[in-house]
Amino acid sequence: MSLVGTATIAAAETAEDKIARAMSAAPSDISDDATIMDVDGTILREGSNGWVCLPGIGLIPGDQHPMCNDAVWMKWMAAAGSGSAFSTDVVGVSYMLMGDAMVNNDNPMAMDPNDGGVWVQEGPHTMMLFPNMDMLADLPRDPFAGGPYVMWGETPLAHVMLPVEAKTAP
Repeated sequence: MSLVGTATIAAAETAEDKIARAMSAAPSDISDDATIMDVDGTILREGSNGWVCLPGIGLIPGDQHPMCNDAVWMKWMAAAGSGSAFSTDVVGVSYMLMGDAMVNNDNPMAMDPNDGGVWVQEGPHTMMLFPNMDMLADLPRDPFAGGPYVMWGETPLAHVMLPVEAKTAP
């Protein structure tokens, strides 16, 4: 049997697959009526409640950890993607109930997990943005301290991580 000229082509992921994964990021009372947007900005389904769910994180190429964001977090995502400044005068909320990719807790631009930084792969969690980072002064920066912690605390992209499950330091 000759395999010359034979190729196996993986089927592309369907819009329905992406929608289902995006909706898994938040409780159904949010995701059922949320706009579903692909990581490239394509609207896969219009929503009506002001939330936007994505099947992955466009800031991390190939990442398929879904997230659901309020309007404040969508502005944060745009700022993070463009490298521009971010600020808010209201609290912002994001859900990532399917977990997250491995990231450096101190440096959002870090790419090498062997760089000596504190790297963490969070399980199910929510995230919050605050208008005044001074409010977070007493929260730990250590993702392994237990409970909420600040990620990227010394950058304009600082936010609070609220883990749902315990984790152990590497």
